[in-house]
Amino acid sequence: MKLVTMNATTLLAFISAIFGGALALLVIRNKQRSLVHFFFAAGMAALAVESIFTGFSLKATATGQIIYWQHWRLLAMSFLPGIWLFFSLSYSRGNHREFLQRWKFALLVFFIIPLVLGIFFKGDLIFSEETAKPSINLEMLGFVLNLLLLVSMVLVLMNLERTFRAAVGIMRWRIKFTIIGLGVLFAVRAYTSSQALLSHTIDLKLQAVDSGALFVACLLILRSLLREGHFDLDVYPSHSVLQNSLTVMLAGIYLLLIGVFAKIVNHFGGDKTFALEAFVVLVALVLLTIFLLSDRARLLTSRFVSRHFQRPIYDYRTVWRKFTEATATCVNQTELCQAAVKSVTDIFQTLSVTIWLADDKKEQLIFAASTFLSEAKANDLLPKKELSIELINNLQQQHEPVDIEITKDNWAETLRQCHPDEFQKGGHRVCVPMIVGDEILGFIILGDRVGGALFSWQDFDLLKCIGDQIAAGLLNTRLSQKLLQARELEAFQTMSAFFVHDMKNTANTLNLMLQNLPVHFDNPEFRADALRGVSKTVAHINRLISRLGSIRNELQIKPTESDLNELVAKALAGWEEVAGINLKKDLAPLPKLFFDQDQMLKVATNLIFNAREAVSKSGHVQIQTIQKNGWAILSVADDGCGMSPEFLNRSLFRAFQTTKKNGLGIGMFQSKMIVEAHQGRIEVESEPGNGATFRVFLPLKK
Repeated sequence: MKLVTMNATTLLAFISAIFGGALALLVIRNKQRSLVHFFFAAGMAALAVESIFTGFSLKATATGQIIYWQHWRLLAMSFLPGIWLFFSLSYSRGNHREFLQRWKFALLVFFIIPLVLGIFFKGDLIFSEETAKPSINLEMLGFVLNLLLLVSMVLVLMNLERTFRAAVGIMRWRIKFTIIGLGVLFAVRAYTSSQALLSHTIDLKLQAVDSGALFVACLLILRSLLREGHFDLDVYPSHSVLQNSLTVMLAGIYLLLIGVFAKIVNHFGGDKTFALEAFVVLVALVLLTIFLLSDRARLLTSRFVSRHFQRPIYDYRTVWRKFTEATATCVNQTELCQAAVKSVTDIFQTLSVTIWLADDKKEQLIFAASTFLSEAKANDLLPKKELSIELINNLQQQHEPVDIEITKDNWAETLRQCHPDEFQKGGHRVCVPMIVGDEILGFIILGDRVGGALFSWQDFDLLKCIGDQIAAGLLNTRLSQKLLQARELEAFQTMSAFFVHDMKNTANTLNLMLQNLPVHFDNPEFRADALRGVSKTVAHINRLISRLGSIRNELQIKPTESDLNELVAKALAGWEEVAGINLKKDLAPLPKLFFDQDQMLKVATNLIFNAREAVSKSGHVQIQTIQKNGWAILSVADDGCGMSPEFLNRSLFRAFQTTKKNGLGIGMFQSKMIVEAHQGRIEVESEPGNGATFRVFLPLKK
């Protein structure tokens, strides 16, 4: 009996090596080779070589021969962690470069350290202990090598699981058997590596289990290779690799499974038949996994329960909760459509789902999302403008889902061209119009249903509800986008108004200079002062232009120790000579204050200009500075038209509110912002016909 077992396990090791090598050659001969193909082929070749050395170890009878072949097996094993970790991060991932960049240090560790141990310390990994029952024990370096293998296998499983979770529809169908096959292989390798770490020994029977796992994996991967596009899919898994990971949960209950499995083995003959029994259990678990992951099995089970136990096919509360959770956080049209096609695929067990939208003029279709069409292929399928208009107009009248296989109209043929069949027995294709009120926003096409099952009346009812919900979501995202654009336009208008207001004050300064120019042109001092004024005005305009790029940011001040009276004199420069203005100054001595000179100059200039525009030609303007109760106060009073109490309370300090014909309504709003940024405040007193008094309070330096 022992001889039969040994021969069977040895034969299994060599057969697994042949299958692994053949699979590597098959992949590497692919016409469209990529880096992923090369790493897969390298990984399978390394597994095949390892299985060959395992077969020679099982065939050997002398301890020395076993040790010799085990040294070579460990060398082949040292290639596995880095190669397969790289493959798991790249396989079928459209964003694999991001993952490789993130995992670059882990890749270096799992590439370099195992190879160094396997190549340069091959003889220091294991040793033999001659006892009544000879055993192969792990040295410390051998323990480290197995530990690295175990960690890498767990990481590989987590990466493959994340890839499978991210795939939907036909993408998941194409990679399913490869993921299952590699999952079986690396789960078994994780188990056997952990056993070696726990016992600090190498068990040849467990190595036979590794060979059996390789054989099963090769068969499953070969089944997957027959599905076209197996290596060319692009899915985009999340960066949160550990979130909701089934692999982590399985690792948590691993020790419990070991104990149960050991009891089963002891019950059926002990460790004498361990290898064959483990292989049988492995095959049974693989078949069970394939059955549980089969879309067809889940669909048949759901329909059997519905048919024989008189219950609806769908648990509508669960379906609606999952659908709303998947789409509730989508903030734009693209995200909503992508989430919708994934949800529809899961709910109705259809492998191909596509959403097409109608443009604003209802003259052309726009590709939104699909589980099997790329954007380039969808653009090739885009119908002509005349056909699109006919299709949109006809779907406008279709408020219910329609089976486009049995409809003979021209617009149904256009729909069939927009959504080609992937399978000959995929069942009928169904179109679901997305209509809000009397406006059609687009439509959903479903096809290639698992098992070719027809859509029932319950399916059509649920499809209509989902179509209406997606349409409402699309309308909300469009309205939100329009609202965002309106707010951006409002922000732009605000920004422009501030800029124009500052330019207006600058233009008033130049205008004041031009009014005085004919009177004092012959005065050399005036001309020199005018040139300095023009130079300062140009510099001010340049500062305004440079600040325009950062005007979105919150108002920032740069206070320096300054004299408020000097600032007022600067703002009043040139006003004394203007005809028709009775200007009175009363500037009391003040201590130095801390304020931003450029910003406060805007406030003083704005108050003086406002007072000048409010009075008649014979009006009076009074500027005063005083010190009172810890405040430095700048007062600007006029005897002009004044303001109503309603305007004072509701509009004075609001943007775009003004009583002047050519005003922008920005000056007082901006002045209030500047003064409050200096920890000050503005007070105003005014009555219609009795002028106005503005007081700016700034805290004294303490």
